[in-house]
Amino acid sequence: MQLGLIGLGKMGGNMRERVRRHGHTVVGYDRNPEVSDVDSLAAMVEGLDAPRTVWVMVPAGAATQSVIDELGGLLEAGDTVVDGGNSRWTDDEKHAEELAAKGIGFVDAGVSGGVWGLENGYALMVGGDKKHVERLKPIFDALKPDGPYGYVHAGKVGSGHFSKMVHNGIEYAMMQAYAEGWELLEKVDSVENVREVFRSWQDGTVIRSWLLDLAVNALDADQHLDKLRGYAEDSGEGRWTVEAAIDNAVPLPAITASLYARFASRQDDSPQMKMIAALRNQFGGHAVESKE
Repeated sequence: MQLGLIGLGKMGGNMRERVRRHGHTVVGYDRNPEVSDVDSLAAMVEGLDAPRTVWVMVPAGAATQSVIDELGGLLEAGDTVVDGGNSRWTDDEKHAEELAAKGIGFVDAGVSGGVWGLENGYALMVGGDKKHVERLKPIFDALKPDGPYGYVHAGKVGSGHFSKMVHNGIEYAMMQAYAEGWELLEKVDSVENVREVFRSWQDGTVIRSWLLDLAVNALDADQHLDKLRGYAEDSGEGRWTVEAAIDNAVPLPAITASLYARFASRQDDSPQMKMIAALRNQFGGHAVESKE
């Protein structure tokens, strides 16, 4: 199958490689000519046979809207656009309507896997009409992890990104719990090797997880996280999760508190946020701030 892929950054570039490893043709476009296969969106579209599938992996908001607008003028009826970035689900509904007016299908895909996805695969939460989703199944199968899990057609347009948003909200709360536990262990005199305590939890405990494994990776590189400043950004999806909870009268105390903790990190050098920053860097390659 052929795929046009826009945005070849940390995730997009690895996704291009994983899809190619599964025998599909990928024509990638990025504003950085050093990684791009073609020099324009128009050239990318021209390099695909109809009906075309174009996957967008650019930042949410204005950047995605700009790409959708341009694709609307380049693609034809019967083609399909997939937004695999972290767009807000309400934007999906708008984009689907705009493209449908031109006979172009739209699918939203929440993608999780970070910088590890090339080897491990990407968890995919997909929203859209069944006829559009089914046509793209070979690409989803190439991207997902091996085995029966890691892919779901979550529902109609917007459901993929809404599901990924909730996933990220849960991620906020889990990281916050690990960070709080780590700070408490570091604080008391009786625990002399906090890193090895974390390592001991990796097998046989009810709190073992990939995030815990990544925490140990971070502590192996910097045992007390002395090199990090206690500052952590939020991607926006934590905020959207809390806003959706308010709109639907669903109590989310743990996720809301973890979001507020990130806000607090921007006021002081928070020890907990060192762990949050380290985890975000480990699983997603997100930038960290050095004390230096």
